[in-house]
Amino acid sequence: MSRSWKLDPPLLAVVGPTGVGKTSLSLHLAESFEGEIVCADSRSFYRGMDIGTAKPTPEERARVRHHLIDIADPDETVGLAEYQDLAYAAIDDIRRRLRLPLLVGGTGQYVSAVVEGWRIPRVPPQPELRDALETMAEEESSYALHAWLEQLDPDAAEEIHPHNVRRVVRALEVCLISGRPISKQRGKEPPPYTVQQVGLTMDRDRLYERVDRRLQLMLDAGLLKEVGGLVARGYDWTLPAMSAVGYAEFEPYFAGEASLDEVIKQIQADLRRIIRHQYNWFSLDDPEIWWFDVGRMSHEEIESEVGTWLERLGGNGG
Repeated sequence: MSRSWKLDPPLLAVVGPTGVGKTSLSLHLAESFEGEIVCADSRSFYRGMDIGTAKPTPEERARVRHHLIDIADPDETVGLAEYQDLAYAAIDDIRRRLRLPLLVGGTGQYVSAVVEGWRIPRVPPQPELRDALETMAEEESSYALHAWLEQLDPDAAEEIHPHNVRRVVRALEVCLISGRPISKQRGKEPPPYTVQQVGLTMDRDRLYERVDRRLQLMLDAGLLKEVGGLVARGYDWTLPAMSAVGYAEFEPYFAGEASLDEVIKQIQADLRRIIRHQYNWFSLDDPEIWWFDVGRMSHEEIESEVGTWLERLGGNGG
């Protein structure tokens, strides 16, 4: 397959809500267009968290090469800036080998950071400072913490709600460590790719049913045992990895405070909340996203549209 592109080389992003079928389509497209997949699902970074994250199976990873899966232990954190660097490195590696990179996932911030070229402050986490700021929020209220941010960086304070303690803490952390407002360190620098985002959607009720069925398959595959194993290895519920939907809801179960049925109902509710959030991020009205209803269109029809796009770029000929 020729890769003499007339424009910047292509980056195909496959986005959409959880459970809609991104993995299946991306495997099909990668096999059709000599591609490799770069994970943009923040839950799939962590080793030992396989069932609850719906990671591609070993068989699927044998079919198509995947990048940025199992890159950290559950007690480590893959921040947005680190992820962006890793994703760009993976994409460039794929391009050097004359293959098509596919960025696949439903974590909106991680996708947007890559395709839009976010400039992200390179201030590493400061655990002691974070603890102090979070203690301040607990003892004096989140509004007191937000008021401090308003003094240091009024632009950031304007766009962050006082109840969002995690974002307020991060903004203060950047301000205090770097000596510069976080709002002055952000912006966008488009990457040297011709980006096309393919969004997958379907009827909302049908999607909820699919997600419920997938959750039952996860339970049948040993999700409870997987979570128990993480707890037994000492991974605390306060870790970012353990706060993921499909894991955090088990905390009251292991504490003897909830039944398994109650946990399942909570996971179902939280998955619906996540889906609503993803639809807010990946808007159906976004002109940068080609939306396909996978309840009505086949993989082959979507493949045809992608093939036409690649031909226009001049790199799909033989």
